[in-house]
Amino acid sequence: MDILIFSPDGKTAAYETGLAEHLPQANIRGWQPGDTAPADYIVLWKPNAEVLQPRERLKAIFNMGAGVDGVLGAHGESAHRLPPGVPLVRLEDAGMADQMAQYVSAAALRYFRRLDDFQIQQTEGQWKFQKPNRLADFPVAVLGYGTLGAHVAKALKTFGFPVRAWSRSERHDDTGITLYHGAHGDLGFDACVSGARILVNLLPLTPQTVDVLNADLFAKLAQGAYLINVARGAHLVDDDLLAALDCGQIAGATLDVFRTEPLPAEHPFWRAPKVTVTPHISALTLRDETVAQIAGKIAAMSRGEAITGIVDLTRGY
Repeated sequence: MDILIFSPDGKTAAYETGLAEHLPQANIRGWQPGDTAPADYIVLWKPNAEVLQPRERLKAIFNMGAGVDGVLGAHGESAHRLPPGVPLVRLEDAGMADQMAQYVSAAALRYFRRLDDFQIQQTEGQWKFQKPNRLADFPVAVLGYGTLGAHVAKALKTFGFPVRAWSRSERHDDTGITLYHGAHGDLGFDACVSGARILVNLLPLTPQTVDVLNADLFAKLAQGAYLINVARGAHLVDDDLLAALDCGQIAGATLDVFRTEPLPAEHPFWRAPKVTVTPHISALTLRDETVAQIAGKIAAMSRGEAITGIVDLTRGY
């Protein structure tokens, strides 16, 4: 079994060592320019066109992340570069779900408990009571109900927030979270976001979701709502958010992802007092968990068993 590993920075040694521990029978190599040799499996992150060229015996491509826009492109324009008939497999959790739930819960609780208001008072030397918010007045809408979105929604539910969640296709569970799906109707997208006080974006980045966080969506939220974007920067229309902050429709935003990363020094988000910027750290890929998951799926495929996490290229996730 030959496994090829690609990283844009060329640092593949740790993944080579980790996979070798799980799959001692495999021949594992890091990609080098000009490498066109056969491979049974490719493990990669943000590949170039050369590494995606068809190879003999190739059975699957494993992406070292849950989001596959680094392979397919934000608009799916690079899907045609994939070797025909070879499945693309994404990570499922691999230690990211707990991190994401912690990050989103911390941001949501900060807004609910008015900690930003108290921080402003501290800078002004004010000892002043602020009327507590009521959980009933803080409905949370989670966009995206996959592995990460479901974990985040359930975590928020444990704090008592009224939580609703939207997914493209219909989902069912017994968590007490109101689930919405599709574009229209009483349980469609607009119904999910309407009147929400906190909006959490965990959607995959696809041609249909680019620019989904825009002025039209913000207008559907409750006056003085909060935005938490932990998915992709291309989901957000930056100017629409700044305008919504200026007029008070959005009271604050926590942003972990941006169209250009690192966020350019001249970007207004750095100086917007109601925007919290973090450097794409809401859920980091944990190497040991990632290696174990990919190795387990490679072993299963080599035994002829079915695996989960295969990307539907028509949907982009």
